[in-house]
Amino acid sequence: MTTVHFVGAGPGAADLITVRGARLLEAADVVVYAGSLVDYQLVRSWAPRAEVHDSAGLTLAETTRLLAAAVSSGRRAVRLHTGDPSLYGAIQEQMAELDRLGIGYEVIPGVTSAFAAAAALKQELTLPEVSQTVVVTRLAGRTPVPEREQLHRIAQLGATLVIYLSVGMIEEVVAQLLQGAYAPATPAAVVARASWPDQQVVEGPLAEIAGKVRAAGIDRQAVILVGDVLKARHEGLAAVSKLYDGTFAHGYRT
Repeated sequence: MTTVHFVGAGPGAADLITVRGARLLEAADVVVYAGSLVDYQLVRSWAPRAEVHDSAGLTLAETTRLLAAAVSSGRRAVRLHTGDPSLYGAIQEQMAELDRLGIGYEVIPGVTSAFAAAAALKQELTLPEVSQTVVVTRLAGRTPVPEREQLHRIAQLGATLVIYLSVGMIEEVVAQLLQGAYAPATPAAVVARASWPDQQVVEGPLAEIAGKVRAAGIDRQAVILVGDVLKARHEGLAAVSKLYDGTFAHGYRT
């Protein structure tokens, strides 16, 4: 049976899609893509001959019908999502519908905007003796967040935070983080449209980041990064990894 492929398009740049994802797009007969976030030119550069549908204005039932119709006619279908489909991609409900219809599918991972933002900042998100944990989360909005995952609770950990889908409420983000382990001077950064030609980067202490973001006119399609790892580029490293330490032996070096 023909299989639907859920493909991660990456963070924006057309050449940041995976090789496997690009090959599947090139072979696709039908592409249903998230037009509110995925660049149409990316779709057309990899799938120039496919029948293309923008899902931005469609319901779950409508996207399911498009995919099911493609499969029933023996055509190769790609459901194209921004970043990596497993993060805020709403693919589980789509897969449940395909399960109900007996249609097979596969998921192809992609580069999420958290990593494109870290690349834009030239920043490692885990540093020895600073943070070995990265939390990907969001502020509660129209989509609620479980009580145990409220941002002020997560902020107690003090790890590196990457906050999605929340830049439009950045004042509330800052207020909740300051209830946790973060201080007004904790470094923060906001990267909007990471890897796109019009990418924007705003950096500053947590207490000032909201004003800087508002002044830059950023209100969507951005990730917020917070944590002491962001000091490294300006203040140097507190410690270095043992991996390349000449006095440290491991399985590949005695």
